[in-house]
Amino acid sequence: MSAGPAPHTPVTSDPSAGRTAFRRHPRAVLLLLAAGIALAALNLRTAITSVGPVLDEVTAGLGMSAVGAGALTTLPVLCFALFGGLTPVLARRLGEHHLLVYALTALTVGLAARAAAPEPWLFLALSAVALSGGAVGNVILPALVKQHFPERVGLMTTVYTTALALGTAIAAAATVPLEQSTGEWRVALGAYALFGVVAAVPWLLVLRHEPGRGDPSQALGFRQVLGTGLGWQSVLYFGTQSSIAYIMFGWYAQMLRDQGMDAQTAGLALSYLTVLGIPMSLVLPTILTRLRDQRPLVVAFAVFYLAGLAGLWLSPLSGVWVWTTLVGVGMGSFVFALTSFALRSRTGAGTAALSATSQSLGYLMGGAGPFLFGLLHETSGGWHAPLLLVAVLVAVNLSVGLLLGRPRYLEDVIAARGLSPGASPDGR
Repeated sequence: MSAGPAPHTPVTSDPSAGRTAFRRHPRAVLLLLAAGIALAALNLRTAITSVGPVLDEVTAGLGMSAVGAGALTTLPVLCFALFGGLTPVLARRLGEHHLLVYALTALTVGLAARAAAPEPWLFLALSAVALSGGAVGNVILPALVKQHFPERVGLMTTVYTTALALGTAIAAAATVPLEQSTGEWRVALGAYALFGVVAAVPWLLVLRHEPGRGDPSQALGFRQVLGTGLGWQSVLYFGTQSSIAYIMFGWYAQMLRDQGMDAQTAGLALSYLTVLGIPMSLVLPTILTRLRDQRPLVVAFAVFYLAGLAGLWLSPLSGVWVWTTLVGVGMGSFVFALTSFALRSRTGAGTAALSATSQSLGYLMGGAGPFLFGLLHETSGGWHAPLLLVAVLVAVNLSVGLLLGRPRYLEDVIAARGLSPGASPDGR
């Protein structure tokens, strides 16, 4: 499938490309855009992390089978891959602002309607509707940052990654108290639809400020991105860090419980691991955008990861808070993966193409991680073999990250290959 992003900004190797978007808007419009980006990001994970804490209540209330529950936990990865891949085509036809409004609408309607769904299949279908909105937002927000704030990429990436982390943590932490206070899991899940309504308001107000559509021939697609080494490096980096993150979020508490930790403390350790994403999102984007070469941070993430894994291997419980902190800092690789879409491209079109390709394929890789981790645990009867899998993923993540961290731009690589047919396709 060849999918190209919205060509509102021509594909060019001019370093100044896109700056006019920043200067064109009045200050009030820029403030609305900034608020819109933050509020949209807050919504991107609520459809996922709100279900887990009340999964037993949901499955019991709907009479959902184990197969249905398994499908529900797999659905986010499939939706992120499918709808993330379609986002550039939709953006080219509809415009980024209009598409984001439609995405927030789908997310809001899906969240509200699934809370009232009487049957398991309908709950799954409406969950897919909500997740489709989140998938589109995942891909399009980095492009909107690049398009409207080319001179403030670090600041605005901090805004949306922090909002993303906050939304993830809020939905994970608040769902059970909501369910307990109301006595109804449907109310607890449906409440997050209100976030989507609020997030849509700024985008409705700035619709008329959407940049005009450019020449469709300037769009970048999957084929161009995957024809470069830089594109594959981005895919593999995003995919390996997603695999590690999904493994940790899905198995960390169970691994600690299996070692003898009580359920409440294990859950607290997992919550702490999740919350660590907030300070990482606050600090890292600005640092990353100020560095011309991000390889030192790529190495640092891997070192923290491996140190935490070594602790979990040797003494999982006695130093659990230290190991959790080390792994949580290592998971700052997610922030670099998101920031790299803008860092490794010159234009909004390039950012959208790199984001769509990396996230659609990367989330598929990420979904395989927890399955393989669980399979190794079942076949080995312990946790060392699964932890070794994570260490291998960290090693691959480090290897491709050392290539991705070099200062290059997707548009330049593609232009060089087009002008010089014999040019090396590895992006060097």
